[in-house]
Amino acid sequence: AAAASATMPRMDARLVFCTCPDAATAQALARLLVERRLAACVNLLPQIQSVYRWQERIEQAEEVQLLIKTTADRLKALTAALLQHHPYELPEILAVSPSAGLPAYLDWIRAQTREDT
Repeated sequence: AAAASATMPRMDARLVFCTCPDAATAQALARLLVERRLAACVNLLPQIQSVYRWQERIEQAEEVQLLIKTTADRLKALTAALLQHHPYELPEILAVSPSAGLPAYLDWIRAQTREDT
């Protein structure tokens, strides 16, 4: 088992969920994150319906869901960029750690999110 685990790729990838109020905001944030190498890739899922409680009221909104692929070591900077540029007072920033992934794809995420030197 030890030999097998030694060959397993490091699972330092993160998938970050972030909702946006509209397509223009989502596109701008996605481009910013990729340009700054904070994300390798951002998928935009349009026209999702969100139902949530905000300031003691039940709200419903049409939003765009961002699925952001990054690494653990870029998560803090990615979060800071989202907080700085996102129009929501309290943006969704929810990072999950995948339990598995294609090793070559994980390597690609790492390569695309390396800080410029």
